[in-house]
Amino acid sequence: MLLNIYLKNYLTTMRVYRKFDLTDYNSYKIHSICDEVFFPDTENDVIDLYRKRNDYVILGGGNNVIFSKNHYNIPFIIFNNNFCNVSIKKDIIEAEAGVMMETLSCITLDNGLSGLEIFYDIPASLGGAVFMNAGSGGEEIKDILTKVKFLDLSDMQIKEIEVEDINFQYRNSFFQQNKNILILKVWLKLQKKDKGEISTKMEKLKQQRWIKQPREFPSAGSVFKRPQGYYVGQMVEELGLKGFKIGGAMVSEKHAGFIVNTGNATGSDIFALIETIQRNVRNKFGIDLIVEQRII
Repeated sequence: MLLNIYLKNYLTTMRVYRKFDLTDYNSYKIHSICDEVFFPDTENDVIDLYRKRNDYVILGGGNNVIFSKNHYNIPFIIFNNNFCNVSIKKDIIEAEAGVMMETLSCITLDNGLSGLEIFYDIPASLGGAVFMNAGSGGEEIKDILTKVKFLDLSDMQIKEIEVEDINFQYRNSFFQQNKNILILKVWLKLQKKDKGEISTKMEKLKQQRWIKQPREFPSAGSVFKRPQGYYVGQMVEELGLKGFKIGGAMVSEKHAGFIVNTGNATGSDIFALIETIQRNVRNKFGIDLIVEQRII
């Protein structure tokens, strides 16, 4: 009987694909195939999946990840504008983890709510942004977050945690430190502002990114966490590595803190370039660069 219920949900509420091309689901545009992928739409979908097994790869917007393989036989669960309901009550946003940050920032603009402008033009999911404590220009998702609902895979219970208990750090959080937790829903507290002011800030930030960042090639943002007192891009540039290539991966000629895919980069190309940068920075500056991007 339980199997029949599961199969009913499996067939009617979730998109399921086999031999799925992940190229468009990672911002490096690395070509990779997974044997099976699920796009859940509801909490029940997610729970049903984890009652079956618990070793899925979770993928959001794919903006901060590096695929290490050309083929995965482990199944993926993707949250990318599915599982994405949003509700607004005054200045509080209640949103499911799969909504993309660009979509959410546009929704808040339409409602005259400020706080998500920095996420406009960033291809990340809300769950991924919370997981990484994403941010830019001194602003981070933790600054506007109030609580998170999550599925605790250790006991299959749905729980909530307040922001003060999440232990947010620079590009780190309670969720990264607890692998048996899956973010389901997030509450954000924003501020009422003039729509014109919000829109102006969004467009200004977008233009600044396009000027400074290598948007002409696929990339996944800053590769390394910033060491205290140093700028990664500046160090890499001083080493003469701007434009340095391994396979299809290249240190950006626009911003040396980025690695770009010039057309046919593999995960191995990117890893080899990362190791080259780390080794040279360690030898010259005595600093061990820590990779910010999530390796899958």
